[in-house]
Order: sequence, then C-alpha cells, then structure tokens
Amino acid sequence: MDRSKRATNNDNFKKDGTIKKGRLQWNYSNQYKKLRTIRKELYRKIAVQRKISHEKLANDILALGSDVRVETMRFQSLQKRTKKTTRNKKNGKINHKKRFGKSIANHAPAMLLTIIDRKLGYQGRFVKKIDTYVTKASQFNHITCEYTKKQLSERWNDFGTFRIQRDLYSAFLIGNTTETLNSVDVNLCSAGWNNFVKLHNHEIERLKHSPNKTLRWFVA
Repeated sequence: MDRSKRATNNDNFKKDGTIKKGRLQWNYSNQYKKLRTIRKELYRKIAVQRKISHEKLANDILALGSDVRVETMRFQSLQKRTKKTTRNKKNGKINHKKRFGKSIANHAPAMLLTIIDRKLGYQGRFVKKIDTYVTKASQFNHITCEYTKKQLSERWNDFGTFRIQRDLYSAFLIGNTTETLNSVDVNLCSAGWNNFVKLHNHEIERLKHSPNKTLRWFVA
C-alpha cells in the first residue's frame, strides 16, 4: 500500500522519502482501495479478538479476588517518542526514540482496566488506583524501607542470597498498600513475604520454559 501510494502521489514526497508539509492532494489506485478495505476488516477482527481476550482475562483476574489495585499510569505518554537523544553504552550507537506505542496499541491496557472496573461495578466495587509518584513501588524495598532508583533495564531486585523479578515484586508491593493507597504496608509485606517468594520462584521457572519468547525475555 505504501509503494502504491508513493507511485500515485510522487509529487507529495521529498527526495528523502518524507511527506511534504502543507495541504496535499492524494490520489489512490483501485488496487490500493481494495487493500485498504481488506486492512480495515483485519483491524476490525483484531479489535474484536482483543475485546474477547480482555473480557476473559478480566474474569480470570476477578476469580482471584475483588480487591484490584493498579498504579496510576498515563498510557498515552508511553506511546510518544522520546525527545532525548541517548547512545547505547555498549556499542555507542544512537538509541531509537520510539517507545511502546505499537505494544500499547496491540494490547490496549486501558481497555482491560475499564472492563475490570465495569465488572467490579456490578458488585458495588471499583479498581483501586495507587498513587505511582508517592508509593514508588518500583524503587521501594520493604525489608530496608529504603527507596533506590533503578534504570529501566534493571529487571531484578537483589535480596542478598536470591533475586526477585522487578515487575513481580512491584505487584507484590502494590497488593500490600495501605487503605489510603499512598504507601506500602510493611507489616502486610512481611506477613506474606515467604509465600510470595515461593510463588515467585515457581512462576519464574514456568516463564523460563514458556514457548513465548517475550515471556522468557522478562526472566532472562
């Protein structure tokens, strides 16, 4: 489709392949229009399948309990390209500025939260949103009660003789926040810590042997 669009609208593109600025007149071939209709139908099917998948996942989550807690997050900000230019520390090459736009569009996390909130509404409940900037679950250590900033590339928390996967640990802390939703309840964390470590290790082993490459990457 892109090749066809460029061929029928050659005057709308610069020599470097980028689109010219200003108001442009676009012409499309009949083959392009046919492909556009097919693409539209494919996106419709994907949207339906995603909705069905989210409804099922929401049911699985609510089967575990009705006290659902999540961090407040602006998904739109994760879709935007970063403005800061950085270099790879290993090879010195400039890092890509794109972030998680495609992943968020494919998985629609905001839709999942909306569905869970709707289903909880039937019970007179709602999704509890933790204040991300105050709680700082990704930086907090409930044993030392200290906050340590980490790079996004750091996926594990070191607890001396063993390591805990960063995302699972954050979920553990969020699940043990106070009722004011702005701090971690250290006593609750201590009470459920041993059971969490046991479940964590079991889950890590399951992910390591998963046929899904993305899941294996999280525990690599």
